[in-house]
Amino acid sequence: MEENVTWRIFSAYMLIIFFMLLASGAFAQMKVIQFNAGWNSANEVPWVMDLEDCNTYAYVDIAQDAEAQTKYKIAVIPTVIIFKDGEEVARFQADLSFKMVATREEVQDEIDNILMSDF
Repeated sequence: MEENVTWRIFSAYMLIIFFMLLASGAFAQMKVIQFNAGWNSANEVPWVMDLEDCNTYAYVDIAQDAEAQTKYKIAVIPTVIIFKDGEEVARFQADLSFKMVATREEVQDEIDNILMSDF
């Protein structure tokens, strides 16, 4: 009898672990990168780090990393790019005065829409 109870508990734990692994693989890996430069620090986008449902946040100073500027085709700073599974899916850029036009809410809505498109 005790062996049967132990097996049932073990089976329940294994089922829970299986569903957790399945759920973690079902959601996209979201990454947000803010591109800016030290000379434009007054126009940094501080709310980028507060975005929800992102696995990674990064800041790239294109004055220090010109290769990143070329690779991601950064024309104006700050620029915020959202990546899903390594592919760019959304981009938000500053206006001609180097100030971010998009709001935190707009960027978060885009992240939410991207995640919902997986369902």
